[in-house]
Amino acid sequence: MPVQCAACGKKAILKRPKTADAMCRECFYWAFEEEIHKTIIDAKLFTPGDKVAIGASGGKDSTVLAYVMKALNDRYNYRLDLYLLSVDEGITGYRDDSLETVKRNRDQYCLPLKIVSYEDLYGWTMDAIVKEIGLKNNCTFCGVFRRQALDRGAMLTECNKIVTGHNADDIAETVIMNILRGDIARLRRCTAITTGQEGSLPRCKPFKYTYEKEIVMYAYFKKLDYFSTECIYSPNAYRGYARAFIKDVEKVRPSAIIDIIHSGESLSIKKDVKMPVQGTCTRCGYVSSQDVCKACLLLEGLNKGMPKLGIGKPHKVRKVRDIHGYV
Repeated sequence: MPVQCAACGKKAILKRPKTADAMCRECFYWAFEEEIHKTIIDAKLFTPGDKVAIGASGGKDSTVLAYVMKALNDRYNYRLDLYLLSVDEGITGYRDDSLETVKRNRDQYCLPLKIVSYEDLYGWTMDAIVKEIGLKNNCTFCGVFRRQALDRGAMLTECNKIVTGHNADDIAETVIMNILRGDIARLRRCTAITTGQEGSLPRCKPFKYTYEKEIVMYAYFKKLDYFSTECIYSPNAYRGYARAFIKDVEKVRPSAIIDIIHSGESLSIKKDVKMPVQGTCTRCGYVSSQDVCKACLLLEGLNKGMPKLGIGKPHKVRKVRDIHGYV
């Protein structure tokens, strides 16, 4: 006898990883979208008239995010102006291909697209950076530059908010990484659904409670056009170890991902942890908790032939800069 959909009683074609409910395709679509809508409403992520930049890489998360944001904006009349915003890191055979997917998404969803590149913003591509520093620490450079590049791109399109496709799995991984590092300050911040409220460009995560497996299922059944190749420079990233650990735990306890997020939220309540004070970089003018932002320090090291200059704790970086007389 066919398994029935838990919502409507029709023939089920899938089992939701998040709830283990058997569901038909249409009910899965509705449940998936409505949970994201509830997350948006409960967290009051937007106000009518917001100009929202959707961080678009061409991957499954950002492609589904763009599709769902447009669908919910139309269905519930959020009255948002939506834009696709992509960062070209300059990775031959990876980002150049994924950007072609983003361009197709632009046409499919009828959303304007802005592309900013590391080469234009910083004078370096990731290919050139990796050639200079090797494969160790390359993700540090890329992550710092990409965060600032998104801010710059959003400002160019006059957006006042950025949404990213960070899902529940990503946030759980970040919680584990910060626990392993003993980084309590970042642990407080990593589970927040919105960050950067102290600046002019808050960042929101509508997928905070959305499982990666369900995003993949949604993209598959909707036949969405996305790019699925992994970055050629990321296999040795530290995050990969946290991801593997969570997948192992999830096999034993399916609710592990949400449990870890809730644990991070509970741990982040502690009030006596000193949080970095957000200000602006004295060089580039973008948000920073130091006089000189991480992006400028990394760029200084690259330009001076000392790529390790900006890697490490701020006090260690200042010591190296003083020794070498950098200004």
